[in-house]
Amino acid sequence: MKTLRLILGDQLNIKHSWFKETNDDVTYGLFEMRQETDYVKHHIQKVIGFFAAMRQFSEDLKSKKHDVHYLKINDENNTQNLTENLSLLIKEYNIEQFEYIFPDEYRLDKQLSSFCEGLSIPSKAVLAEHFYTQREDLANFFKGKKQYLMEHFYRDMRRKHDILMVSNQPEGGKWNYDKSNRNKWKGDVEIPNYKVFKNDISEVKKDIEKADIVTIGKFETKTFSYPISRVQALEQLKYFCEALLVHFGDFQDAMHTDEDYLFHSRLSFAMNLKLISPKDIITSVMNYYRKHGDAIHISQVEGFIRQVIGWREYMRGMYWAFMPDYKQKNELDNHNKLPDFFWTGKTKMNCLKHAITNSLDNGYAHHIQRLMITGNYALLTQTNPDEVDDWYLGIYVDAIEWVQLTNTRGMSQFADGGKIATKPYVSSGSYINKMSNYCSGCHYNKSKKIEEDACPFNSLYWNFLDEKRKYLGKNFRMKMMYSLLDKMDPSELQKIKDKAQHIIAHQDEY
Repeated sequence: MKTLRLILGDQLNIKHSWFKETNDDVTYGLFEMRQETDYVKHHIQKVIGFFAAMRQFSEDLKSKKHDVHYLKINDENNTQNLTENLSLLIKEYNIEQFEYIFPDEYRLDKQLSSFCEGLSIPSKAVLAEHFYTQREDLANFFKGKKQYLMEHFYRDMRRKHDILMVSNQPEGGKWNYDKSNRNKWKGDVEIPNYKVFKNDISEVKKDIEKADIVTIGKFETKTFSYPISRVQALEQLKYFCEALLVHFGDFQDAMHTDEDYLFHSRLSFAMNLKLISPKDIITSVMNYYRKHGDAIHISQVEGFIRQVIGWREYMRGMYWAFMPDYKQKNELDNHNKLPDFFWTGKTKMNCLKHAITNSLDNGYAHHIQRLMITGNYALLTQTNPDEVDDWYLGIYVDAIEWVQLTNTRGMSQFADGGKIATKPYVSSGSYINKMSNYCSGCHYNKSKKIEEDACPFNSLYWNFLDEKRKYLGKNFRMKMMYSLLDKMDPSELQKIKDKAQHIIAHQDEY
């Protein structure tokens, strides 16, 4: 039976069972499409990375004698639409059966399922063979529960897969070493030069320019530094274990003006394209830890594993548990626009300048920069979560909706009303100063609230609490902060609110 199998741009898993054997009756289809480049403005490095990885994957398949039909962005017969391209290939190759891997994005899942309903030939979908969990596992785990606490899910994952466990108890006596993962990096612990891959993407870049794809961000070199193949992803993983894991946990929440990556692995792009699996990563990290446990504290390893088997799998499960309604959630009723400096980095607020510039330059920022700098500011200024979603989905090379949406709308913006986060992740300038050196070189004073040179985060923070009291006033985890707010002199609070309202109305002046 002549079969067409679709491979999406984030399904580049060379270890998938599809590819174990060659079959002359099977053709694989991969497409670069305006459908995918244009639904939001993406970072130039994100588009380059996807196309480069897809082209490399196509070559890898061909080297294993698989038949591949690859459509580049400017090919004349490329309709730029997924299902139209599929229809053309089905006709061209006289296809008798269509197969695809379940997509991880809701919109593509619906597009393909609808397409299959209209086909006159048999079709079927298969598993991605990537994640530890299936789509519905998290919803089933929390069935009947009022709260979907990640920690409960994470502990179950540890037990189920016997990761850092001894006799069904957590190795080291603790489930979570989060309190050990909050150190400020002061330059006294050396950071090795990060791993760079010099992937020549000049042809990809020319094709993107010829197609006139509108992008954001910067790309001023001729090479792409992230892994674009499984071989490179495994090299990156090996480098992380040997050079960075030893201090990852200590400084995973730290931020510094001189360091873009600190001890972070930079594996998320490769992992989200499925070049490498979470099981690959966990196995390598655990093997390295077992061999070098005398030099690596368990807190370094647990902090990393928690992000992979806890947070990443949890976010995917939450996405499939609550879509499509989740994408419209705006429980705090926020409607302001993102300021222009989110696309330029031109602001006098040092923390935002560095976090946004890093994002524009590298298509990257680590989780605390995303959560407690850009996300914190967007929430304090009561920005419409639709705008925040579009910015996060577009600017980061690793951003795919199943992981971006729940992190942004849920964790960062509390727009889901507390399904993911038990409280809003907001702070004044004091937290930023605690975890970074951003405040030391800032135009604004981290200790002031209403003066001309006062840190904007301070007035915005108290204004946010006051404005959102009807939504958050009964939140147990916010009790202490509302107690402090209630003790504030009314006239002083009004001055703080006036300052905050001025900032919100004139964001690009700050």
